[in-house]
Amino acid sequence: MAQDKVSMPSSQGGLTRYFDEYKSKISLSPVHVLIFIGIVVLVILFLHTQGYALFGVPQA
Repeated sequence: MAQDKVSMPSSQGGLTRYFDEYKSKISLSPVHVLIFIGIVVLVILFLHTQGYALFGVPQA
């Protein structure tokens, strides 16, 4: 009965390496991401302080 074993072919253990298959056309360095985040934070702060006057909306 021990000789009735079926051996499966070895594989990669379910691991798939996606970085070999796809390369994005847009690549951003961490410095660019930090600069973009800083600009967004500055715009939000500016709009919180000057947004009502800038768009002519009366304050509630």
